[in-house]
Amino acid sequence: MPNFNKVLLMGNLTRDPELRVTPKGTSVCQFGLAVNRVFRLENGDTQEETTFVDVEAWGRQAETISKYVTKGNPLFVEGRLKLDSWENKEGEKRSKMKVVLENMQLIGGRGGSGESGGYSSSQSSEPQPRSATPPASQGENIEEDVPF
Repeated sequence: MPNFNKVLLMGNLTRDPELRVTPKGTSVCQFGLAVNRVFRLENGDTQEETTFVDVEAWGRQAETISKYVTKGNPLFVEGRLKLDSWENKEGEKRSKMKVVLENMQLIGGRGGSGESGGYSSSQSSEPQPRSATPPASQGENIEEDVPF
């Protein structure tokens, strides 16, 4: 029997990404995503429902997310569902469903008002990481390795 495990979500980060490194040197990033749904009730009123999803990213994508995305930024996530199961200190069985990121897309504009999509507003057409470093002057030639 064939199996298929694919999740597509677009929402806003509920907290800043937490980047860690495994003992073997692999980056892992965990963050929460809030996905909103607006629907109409039978009486004609609209209602909004928010679903909170835990997401885990590995490797280069984990580093990219932690560098360019902050709480409140929109993000498109493609991944797979994974169920973690464990026993707590009291011996009770616990489980938690999460999405393991396989692909992602930063959402938002480059520049304009605010910092939509993790981009800072500057004259450059390249996305800028969120840092306190001022942009290079026009006399300098700096090449930046942007992972997307």
